[in-house]
Amino acid sequence: MEYNIAVIKGDGIGPEVVDAATSVLDKVGEKYGHSFRYEYVLAGGAAIDQVGECLPSETVRICKESDGVLLGAVGGPKWDDVPGDQRPERALLGLRKELGLYANLRPAMVFDELSAASPLKAEIIAGGLDILVVRELTGGIYFGERATKETPEGLVAYDVEKYSEGEIRRIAKTAFDMAMKRNRHVTSVDKANVLDSSRLWRKIVAEVAEEYPEVALDNMYVDNAAMQLVRNPKQFDVILTSNIFGDILSDEASQITGSIGMLPSASLADGNFGMYEPVHGSAPDIAGKNIANPLATILSVAMMLRYTLGLSDEADAIEKAVDQFLKKGYRTFDIAGGGDTPLGTRETGEKVAELVG
Repeated sequence: MEYNIAVIKGDGIGPEVVDAATSVLDKVGEKYGHSFRYEYVLAGGAAIDQVGECLPSETVRICKESDGVLLGAVGGPKWDDVPGDQRPERALLGLRKELGLYANLRPAMVFDELSAASPLKAEIIAGGLDILVVRELTGGIYFGERATKETPEGLVAYDVEKYSEGEIRRIAKTAFDMAMKRNRHVTSVDKANVLDSSRLWRKIVAEVAEEYPEVALDNMYVDNAAMQLVRNPKQFDVILTSNIFGDILSDEASQITGSIGMLPSASLADGNFGMYEPVHGSAPDIAGKNIANPLATILSVAMMLRYTLGLSDEADAIEKAVDQFLKKGYRTFDIAGGGDTPLGTRETGEKVAELVG
C-alpha cells in the first residue's frame, strides 16, 4: 500500500527529529510492505525566510491532497520582530483552520523507566500514568474577534471567547469516542461559574453524554483541574476542554510526566485526516547538535499510523520499539542518567528502527 505524507520539517530541531521519525516509518514500510512517499513543504520561520510568509498556499494545497501531515516544530527568537499576524506560530493556526483540524489529542504518559524524572512524588504516579487531553482546536478565543483600539482611557485590547453548539458537540463526541476505547471516564473542564461560553459548553457536553451511557462524566472548573493534575493525576482518563484551557492544561499534563520530549500529539479533522507533531517546541538553542530527543516525533508517527492510516499493528510495532529502547537502557541526552547509554538524535532513530525490525 502506498501513502502520501506531507512533511513540514519546520524550524530549530524540527528537521532533525522529523528525519529520525521518517527513518522509523521507512522501516515500518519495509517490514509490513508499505510505501511512504514524502512531500516536503514549508511553514513557520523557514517559510518566512524562503518565501516571505509563514504559511504558503502551496503548503496548504499539498497538505490537503496528502493522506496525513507530519510536522516538526515552528518558531524561534529569530522571528521575534515579525508582526504578530505573520509570526511562525500563526502557521499552526492557519493549518488547523484550513485543514479543519478541530480535535487535538495529547496523551500524557509516564513510562516506567522514566518515572523518576517526574516532578511528582513517587507514590502519586505509582503504577503508571496515562491521561488523554482532548482539546478543541479551531474555535474559542484564539479564533474569535480581536482588536486593539485607542480610547479616551488609553489603548484597549480584547479577544472574544465564542463557541457554537456544533463546535462543542463535535469535540465532545470525539472525547467520548476516545473514552470508549480507554477507561470510559470523561472529565469536562470549563469555567461555567463565570463564563457564558462555558455554561453552553457544559450544557452541550451533558447532552452528548446521554448518548454514551457507558461513560462516566465529571465536570470540573479549570482552576481546580490545574490543581488536581498535580495533586491526584490518576483520577483522570480523558480530559475534554476548550482551546485556551486545553492549551494550558495539556502543557501541564505533559510536564508532570517528567519528559516533554517523549510526548506526541494528533490534530484530527472529520474522517481520518490528521496532522501529527511532537508536543515540544523548536528548541533553537540545541538545533543542529544531534542531541534533540526524537521519540515524541516517532510516537507521533505511530499515532498517524493508528488514527489516520488505520494501521494498528504497525503503530503497535513502533510503540513497542520505543518501549524496548527504554528497557534496554538507551536514552537521549535530555533523559539520560547514570548507567544509561546516551544516543544522539540520528542514532536514536536508527536504534528504534532496528528494534521495529
